[in-house]
Amino acid sequence: MTLRRASLLVYMALSSTAVMADKLANIERITTTATRSVGSATPLPFVISTVSQQQLALIAPTYIEQVLKQIAGANVQHGNGQEYLPALRSPVLSGAGACGGILTTEDGIALRAAGFCNINELFEAHTEMAERIEVLKGPGSALYGSNAVHGVINVITPDSTQDRGFAGLDLGSFGYKRAKFQQGHDMGDSGIGISASVTRDSGYRDNESVEQEKLSLRYRLETDKLAVMSGLTFTHLDQQTAGFIEGFESYKDRDVAQSNAYPDAFRSAQALRAWSQFTWQYERNTLVLTPYFRDQNMTFFKHFLPGTPLEENAQTGAGIQSLWRYQEDENIQIELGFDSEYTQATMLQYQQNPTQGSAFLVATVPQGKHYDYEVASTLYAPFFNLQWQWQALSIDVGARFEHLSYDYENNMQAGRNRDDGTPCAMGGCRYSRPQSSENSFSTWSPKLGLSMVLNDNNVLYSNLSKGYRAPQASELYQLERKQTVADLAPETASNLEIGLKGNIAALSYILSAYTMDKKQVIFRDSDFFTINDGQSSHRGVEVEFEYAQIRFAGTHAKHKYESDQQLGDINIKGNEMDTAPRNIANVQLNWQPSDTINTSLEWHHVSRYFTDAENRHEYEGHQLLNVRVNWQPTAQLSLTLRINNLADTAYADRADYTSFSGDRYFPGKPRHLAMTMQYSW
Repeated sequence: MTLRRASLLVYMALSSTAVMADKLANIERITTTATRSVGSATPLPFVISTVSQQQLALIAPTYIEQVLKQIAGANVQHGNGQEYLPALRSPVLSGAGACGGILTTEDGIALRAAGFCNINELFEAHTEMAERIEVLKGPGSALYGSNAVHGVINVITPDSTQDRGFAGLDLGSFGYKRAKFQQGHDMGDSGIGISASVTRDSGYRDNESVEQEKLSLRYRLETDKLAVMSGLTFTHLDQQTAGFIEGFESYKDRDVAQSNAYPDAFRSAQALRAWSQFTWQYERNTLVLTPYFRDQNMTFFKHFLPGTPLEENAQTGAGIQSLWRYQEDENIQIELGFDSEYTQATMLQYQQNPTQGSAFLVATVPQGKHYDYEVASTLYAPFFNLQWQWQALSIDVGARFEHLSYDYENNMQAGRNRDDGTPCAMGGCRYSRPQSSENSFSTWSPKLGLSMVLNDNNVLYSNLSKGYRAPQASELYQLERKQTVADLAPETASNLEIGLKGNIAALSYILSAYTMDKKQVIFRDSDFFTINDGQSSHRGVEVEFEYAQIRFAGTHAKHKYESDQQLGDINIKGNEMDTAPRNIANVQLNWQPSDTINTSLEWHHVSRYFTDAENRHEYEGHQLLNVRVNWQPTAQLSLTLRINNLADTAYADRADYTSFSGDRYFPGKPRHLAMTMQYSW
């Protein structure tokens, strides 16, 4: 089957289904991400998109990108194993600190502390057993501060405390296996539950593999005025990593695509999070307190750097979220809150063997320790939100003040010498260690939202908001070349959005348009200094709709550099940002031939994009077809078959270009199958 014929088949099927569609009941969209409690998302003056439990069960994702491609505005590029690079109303984010552009949470609690994000951190969330995944787009809510510039990805784990459970087994191509189990026990006013998953994947490429275990526990207690829900998630990952392949369009050569030039690369990580949410209700007042604890550590082999050093990092911390909500009447609601957390972190980067390569690299990248430091961070953030409704108009006014401080202690000699204090030849060592210091950052983020109820089912909305992120510890304390201090300020983003959402007969839809301007963007310049005088612009239109058996998510966006920056002979001001496709579309055609069989045909399109900031090199884009069939022969037994990349397309999950290695890619998998068997009780 050629891709053109397959695309034509999708188009004909969609057209046929649209003509024959019956009217369906209106669908109300619910959310917990917007308010820290379950409520309707439809009247809110910003967009929250959801991938439901039923959709997750049909997708049975091996990687998080398989889920988030269902969301307009998201473009998560799979690397290798459980690694990825994210985009949400943005170009794909990469580099130290870039992960600070998107906040990732589980049950509303950030996976990492504000200054210590990791670009791959969603592998620490229990997405395999999620009840649903919600994505808040843009900096629209006062509940979220630093890192929620482009939005929030919130993985919501299930309430497993009811008297039900299931066991499941996934089997797939290239040695993929996953076992899942959930069991709860309801004791009336209380309950306990457990969810667990174990993954083994020997991988498509040479010398790659994933071993991953995840465990979630729940406890529930209810009284007349107090409700307590507690959760714990533990995750462990051992991964042998396959790196980039190099050479123009090398992903089209199956032998090269399957190869691995970095057989020693690995990542080992574990994370523990525990929390309890206490909810008191008294007359018109609701008080929610959520204390939490985090402990994480990770070791990984930096195969992408000269000398291939090892990094060991760890963070331990605790915090509390608080929210008081007062409902005066149907027209006025007041919310006040205070969030705070404290984190202790360590970072060690060291190189076990002498550097291989040019004389310059051998001289400037020494064997031994490169960085060794500790950071204690403190964050506090008061916020408020006022919602006033007058007839059909609703006004949301909110603001958040956030203060984040770092107490940094360097455990090595400051400067750019070797770890024994001797200087490197050819101008000095590559890595530079600043002296011990204290840094702090304070930022206001106001929000204004308007919602106009057009009728019982449709809402016109707009919002004006400011987002920000504080500099990450890695940007402040992992310097290079002659830089001895990184004098950085928070990145800020001014966002304006308008949209329309609701239901029209059988059609459930969200249409939104946004314009965002970022200032003080942090980046590493051509002298390898970490600075933040960058500017960028982000403009886009997004459409999501469900109509009968059709589900569509589409994005048209342009992301541009807006500040003067010279790269070689080119000033990139006005250039499109690299790894930022203008058009992304995902179409799912669902068909239910009988009461026990559900089928889904998915078409995913990624347009061409530039792979370098100079806009001299590009990736041609790709289109993929996936098929899923679910059969439920009994009320307890469910069988699902998935064929991914049905047309066996040669494509790249990720493409970029560097002056050192040229075109390089993470190749996508050829056609592969997976089957899920699940028994419920």
